[in-house]
Amino acid sequence: MEKENKKPAPPQMSPYVFTILLIGFGLWCSWDGWLTTDPDMVEHATFNKVLSAVLIPWGVYDFFKIRKRQKNKKQSED
Repeated sequence: MEKENKKPAPPQMSPYVFTILLIGFGLWCSWDGWLTTDPDMVEHATFNKVLSAVLIPWGVYDFFKIRKRQKNKKQSED
């Protein structure tokens, strides 16, 4: 019998990486748009406010979408 030389699969990336980046960047934009006292950032405040209003809900939506997909995948495997 021949031994098969199978290489182990590479580590899998978490499906939540994109979600974490969306929420993290959204929180950073929120801080920069609403809470910072840096006078140099005043010209970018509107951009940061709008971007935080888009990224944070997108990240929350993506979190629940991925969680539902993983739950469905787990149920189909059982």
